[in-house]
Amino acid sequence: MLGATLVVLLPVAGCAKPEKEKEPEVSVQTTPAQRASIAQTVSADAVVFPLEQATVAPKITSTVKRFLVQRGARVKKGDLLAELENADLAATAESSQGDYKIAESNYVMTVGSGLPQQIQKAELDAQSAKAAFEAQQRIYESQLADLQRLGKEQQLKSAQGSKESAEGKYRSAAAQLSYSLIKSPIDGVVTDRPLYAGDLATANQPILTVMNLSRLIGKAHIPQAEASQLKVGSPAEISLAGLDEPVKARVSLVSPALDPGSTTVEVWVEARKPDPALRPGLTVPISMTAKTAKDAIVVPVAAVFHSEEAGDYVLVAGSDSKAHQKKVQVGIRNKDSAQIVSGITEGDAVITTGGYAVPDGTKIKIESPEKEKEESAGSKDEKDTKDAADEKGAKKDAKPDGGAKKSAGKGKE
Repeated sequence: MLGATLVVLLPVAGCAKPEKEKEPEVSVQTTPAQRASIAQTVSADAVVFPLEQATVAPKITSTVKRFLVQRGARVKKGDLLAELENADLAATAESSQGDYKIAESNYVMTVGSGLPQQIQKAELDAQSAKAAFEAQQRIYESQLADLQRLGKEQQLKSAQGSKESAEGKYRSAAAQLSYSLIKSPIDGVVTDRPLYAGDLATANQPILTVMNLSRLIGKAHIPQAEASQLKVGSPAEISLAGLDEPVKARVSLVSPALDPGSTTVEVWVEARKPDPALRPGLTVPISMTAKTAKDAIVVPVAAVFHSEEAGDYVLVAGSDSKAHQKKVQVGIRNKDSAQIVSGITEGDAVITTGGYAVPDGTKIKIESPEKEKEESAGSKDEKDTKDAADEKGAKKDAKPDGGAKKSAGKGKE
């Protein structure tokens, strides 16, 4: 009977069809391609500097007599900031001024004076010669004219030279005196004043710093490839901790030469209306707009993939529940979005999550971000419930041990 049973079962097993292998399915998320404006930005860290800054240093060495400003004081161009001891310089200037006035007076008197004694004697001799010798009339006229011209010219040159020499000495003394009065070369704010009254101010050593805080710039060094996309006037923004909105700015300089040390390009971004919180010396992130495109087909940057064989491509979720690889031409690209110049149309559902290394034609299951969050939250709740149950079970297991000990005690009694 057992043999008969085997004979009957074997044919049945031989006639069974193999089960078809289930096609793999990938869970993805999609976003439709939309028309929108997009901008390509260049980001970098910049150090804030004033566009105008003056490090004020005296031209002479002298003791500081007094300071007229403190740090934080607002000054105008030409305002007196400090005064150095100048009593000796003032006396020298006064003496030189007196010498100059004397020389100038002599010059004026020489210009307006009559003929010198030599010319008068020559004139008398010429008159006597004229009376005696009528034939020498021409010699007389020539001699008189030459003496008058030469004598007058030499006397005028001597007086003029004395005047100019005295004037030069006076101007030099006056200049030395003026160097003791330290004035602001620009409008701005005093940001540094290292010395005090009574300290020795050394020639060509800074004693004051004045900055024009109404015009601030951020200096950044960026790669050459990114700098080539920028131009003077491009809009920019300066971000600052503590401010809700970034400070509006513009590109004011793109250096025409590379920095030999870092092979980068120096770019200046000037703030239009600097916020008081923006201070020289701060390091701040800046963002510069290189170019923009309006009414462009835009997808999230995560939807664009690249391979050596296909180049840039996106995966489009088809109506057949499969992922279809589409080769695209990418235009403007920033950290969030990418412009698609060709390859897809508006409304195409591009895969943004789960599409990495997915082959063309792979079966997909589209999930919404909300569902993924719910599943994640559900898994967390399930885990918390399981942990609580395990803890409760552990406590329950501990109770019989206590009861056993209690029963054992009663038996002993």
